[in-house]
Amino acid sequence: MNRLVDATSPYLLQHAGNPVDWWEWGEPAFAAARDRDVPLLISVGYSACHWCHVMAHESFEDEATAAMMNERFVNVKVDREERPDVDAVYMGATQAMTGQGGWPMTVFATPDGRPFYAGTYFPRPQFRRLLHGIAQAWATDRQTVLDQGTNVVQALNERAGLPAGPLPSRDTLAGAVRNLADAFDAARGGFGAAPKFPPSMVLEFLLRAGTADAMAMAEKTLDAMARGGLYDQLGGGFARYSVDAEWIVPHFEKMLYDNALLLRVYTHWWRATGSTLGRRIALETADWLLREMRTPEGGFASALDADSEGEEGRFYVWTPEQLREVLGDEDGAWATAVFEVTGTFEHGSSVLQLLTDPDDRDRFERVRRALLAAREERVRPGRDDKVVTGWNGLAIAALAEAGALFDRDDLIDAAGTAAALLLDLHIADDRLLRASRAGQAGHNAGVLEDYADLAEGLIALYGVTGDTRWFTGARGLLATVLARFGDGEGGFYDTADDGERLFQRPRDPTDNATPSGQFAAAGALLSYAALTGSSAHREAAEAALGAVSVLADKYARFAGWGLAVAQAALDGPVEVAVVGPADDPRTRLLHRTALMSTAPGLVIALGDGAGTVPLLDGRGTVDGEPAAYVCRRFACRLPVTTPAELNQELGRMG
Repeated sequence: MNRLVDATSPYLLQHAGNPVDWWEWGEPAFAAARDRDVPLLISVGYSACHWCHVMAHESFEDEATAAMMNERFVNVKVDREERPDVDAVYMGATQAMTGQGGWPMTVFATPDGRPFYAGTYFPRPQFRRLLHGIAQAWATDRQTVLDQGTNVVQALNERAGLPAGPLPSRDTLAGAVRNLADAFDAARGGFGAAPKFPPSMVLEFLLRAGTADAMAMAEKTLDAMARGGLYDQLGGGFARYSVDAEWIVPHFEKMLYDNALLLRVYTHWWRATGSTLGRRIALETADWLLREMRTPEGGFASALDADSEGEEGRFYVWTPEQLREVLGDEDGAWATAVFEVTGTFEHGSSVLQLLTDPDDRDRFERVRRALLAAREERVRPGRDDKVVTGWNGLAIAALAEAGALFDRDDLIDAAGTAAALLLDLHIADDRLLRASRAGQAGHNAGVLEDYADLAEGLIALYGVTGDTRWFTGARGLLATVLARFGDGEGGFYDTADDGERLFQRPRDPTDNATPSGQFAAAGALLSYAALTGSSAHREAAEAALGAVSVLADKYARFAGWGLAVAQAALDGPVEVAVVGPADDPRTRLLHRTALMSTAPGLVIALGDGAGTVPLLDGRGTVDGEPAAYVCRRFACRLPVTTPAELNQELGRMG
């Protein structure tokens, strides 16, 4: 019996019609494996995963293969996005056993969950042989299988975590820039060879570092990603990664977390340099988020699929003939040249690029709109519409800042609506839940990144709006982080101390596609400390950043957000209290001046000088005029009342 029909996860629902007797992750599945005396077959993936679809079609939809699975195993389907903790521990095992990882992830485990064999995608013939071999080993050589599971768990526990160092110094951060330069692709932007993933957190660090070398690496990469096929030149938004080193052909799935992080970093690029490309990409990405990723409840969906009509990328690619059919011969030929339609993908089709800005911008916009309208007639990729807490936190921060800097109140409103949804729906008994769908909260507990990224988003939203609801929400989340996630040695686990017990309690301070939970927590704790003067939050942030000192010299690419937060910690961060009536134009000018500062990790308190946020306490207007106070660690300079004076004060903090 397939038990996924009542699941809330779109990924699990994709498998609800399989002939496989799937179980959701949980004790009932383990009990069934114990009762039947068979291993667990744990299959982990996510809804936008192309190779997950391929394996599902080849094996899980095949009656004969499903019969083998059902007879010899208890089969468990896991959405890695709903259960990042389960994904993390089994991915660690898969990488330890095979030297690589990815999705779909296929793990064979004892009935108590200890993994003894693992891999990723298996073609059907190989998968059937594997099913037979594992079942045979379980029946005839059980002790070897059990010993293998014990050895894997023991090895993983022995190497868990990362030794902590001191708070990174300026020399440490300078060394990280040099380490990044060693891996930098000076010709094409980005780091390393193919495949290339958008290095969002590293780019944020490089912009904060601000040196000539750091800015050159950041700007080359930001420009290359925005002009290549990784970016959707018609509709906006970034794909998951580029399969080549030139950023031409993407893996076409679009993830909320990538686009939230990139929206924020392109906004910060514009703020730092005035880049017109940075502004355009930021606004187009924000518009894409609102147009294609908002849910009816006001949250943001997780992902768009790579496939449509059974083919990867079909929705996005074009041939010269298709361009002429939509645009006519003259504009079609022009578009073919502008968008580099030269057969970069399959079957003579191309992913659109925009390597240079066209001279005739009006013509380009007319052509772009016509192609976008024609593309809307195609079968759209599927959308995973679950609302993941942490990823929405990233989107809230990005939209709030972009809305403020680009004078787009609709973006700020969207951030506020999402924040209200999370605080109202995703909290039960004062604890965060990982996800919801269609207004229905899921049952999986939030992990560290959920608490930290939502707190980060709420603090950013408070700094933009002055609404203390967001500050208060962040305070509660960070109280739980300190109470439930600490490891007692300055670091953090990714799951709470009262969460579900897996064969290993996951903890990984390194960044992946999103900031690591530990570094995200450090950033939110540091910002909260800057707004409140809390030494406990400051000390926790600095202790968590000790892992950066271990990673910076050789593995800076995997510590981008930690490096960015460390940059803020070394800079203070600078604190600005803006005091005055919210509807006073003079208050708004001072506020915007503070928002335009490039001081790393700068925090803003906005209000009337009293109440909830300690940075505002005792700091009032000056002779009835709105005022701004520039501070570090609550030591403030004299208040100023004009944008020019505020810029001078911020400059003195540099």
